[in-house]
Amino acid sequence: MKGFHVYITTNPKKKPLYTGMTNDLEYRIIEHYLNRGNKKTFAGRYYCYCLLYYEFHHTAVGAIEREKEIKSWTRTKKEVLISSINPEWLFLNDEITPWPPEPDVTGRS
Repeated sequence: MKGFHVYITTNPKKKPLYTGMTNDLEYRIIEHYLNRGNKKTFAGRYYCYCLLYYEFHHTAVGAIEREKEIKSWTRTKKEVLISSINPEWLFLNDEITPWPPEPDVTGRS
């Protein structure tokens, strides 16, 4: 089913939280992983490729609105959201794609 996801990632030490939106969650998480250490992006700079939370939306408008809503929240409120479906803060990457990915797994340029 085609749709959109709003997601929250963190780094291996679970320090920063990054909220994003995509129409291809598998590709986007792999992209964050392959961009780790890239100083030009927040997710890259802080190694935010560990998926903690995601939700599905049927429309881009709905996903964009939800992403903006979550981004406006305090860290504490985001932590409550994550814990509501992932109380142990397990990394969910392998739920959506084989993990860790191979460097050329995306097939995109």
